[in-house]
Amino acid sequence: MDKRQLALDYHQLPKPGKLSVESSKSCATAADLSLAYTPGVAEPVREIHRDPENAYLYTNKGNLVAVVTDGTAVLGLGNVGALAGKPVMEGKAVLFKRFAGIDVFDIEVNAPSIAAFIDTVANIAPTFGGINLEDIAAPHCFEIEQALRERLDIPVFHDDQHGTAVIICAGLLNALELQGKRLPDSRIVCLGAGAAGVASMDLLMALGADPANILFVDRQGVIHRGRPGLHDHKHRHARETSKRTLADAMAGADVFIGVSGPRLVTAEMVRSMAARPVVFALANPDPEIAPHLAHAVRDDLILATGRSDFPNQVNNVLGFPFIFRGALDARAKQITREMLLAAVKALAELAHEPVPPEVLQAYGLSRLTFGPDYILPKPFDPRLIERVPPRVAEAA
Repeated sequence: MDKRQLALDYHQLPKPGKLSVESSKSCATAADLSLAYTPGVAEPVREIHRDPENAYLYTNKGNLVAVVTDGTAVLGLGNVGALAGKPVMEGKAVLFKRFAGIDVFDIEVNAPSIAAFIDTVANIAPTFGGINLEDIAAPHCFEIEQALRERLDIPVFHDDQHGTAVIICAGLLNALELQGKRLPDSRIVCLGAGAAGVASMDLLMALGADPANILFVDRQGVIHRGRPGLHDHKHRHARETSKRTLADAMAGADVFIGVSGPRLVTAEMVRSMAARPVVFALANPDPEIAPHLAHAVRDDLILATGRSDFPNQVNNVLGFPFIFRGALDARAKQITREMLLAAVKALAELAHEPVPPEVLQAYGLSRLTFGPDYILPKPFDPRLIERVPPRVAEAA
């Protein structure tokens, strides 16, 4: 059976979709019914009315996250609309539950304006313990997240920004260590100045990267001080430089981070990088450069992609379930930079440790140790839930 049909059958059979709602309480007798609904339900209503914090005692609010999209930037498919984005939001819910035991309602919003989208999410927020924004195009995603963070007293997290940034930073810290380089000294090129690129460079700077050593490149070339028409987030990252093209930027660079599109990097560009380079070609499903092409021109390279069929997958599932688990456990009002940095360090440290046999078995491997082909933990590593959420909660 071809892969397309396999995917469609997976989503359709034995019943459509990937989610269902299950009751966590018995409702088998008349007595159960009187507790589940009227008259018994009045008692927790009174307690929550008396003190809203009691919602965490008597409802599922403390373990419930909304995964919300407007469908404007769904995977690599672009602006497909809110409804077409629903399979992805359901998939996100599956990952929240599988890896961190968190329940999710997926919310797909058709809104006529950014303000209307913000109002919609703010108005439904009392239901949830946290909001995960998903697949919202830049630059609107920045404005939406900031407005909701200011209005709400629960964590608001745009995973395409901060989840991606956490995994990139954890992997890059380990890759640079293996290459014998320091983050503050490394020259970094980021291809893609949308949500993931901007958030990743911001978090790298919080870890010690020198802003003067970071060059952003978008469809029009290097983002430099003389370029007109830059929105706020691009203008903030504009540099004084004579470099204008991606090839110019990559010459002599220590690090390339690609969060853009397929086949935009040539072998010659990789060849021009500094000794012992790091390349994160994260476009999905087709990376900015195919791994075999990059390795053919550089035998001193550490390379990561967004794909599971190559070593060093940069996968957001290493981040968002565990970051939210820590935030919910701490009843945090927001997810702070300190919490993100705690997640980065926990992930980076875990990759140094011996890999449990069940992880090797899950991936069909006989051996896996910290090195050029293993700079990040594997998603099915059972230690993730033990290590990352407590560090995030402590930072909260």
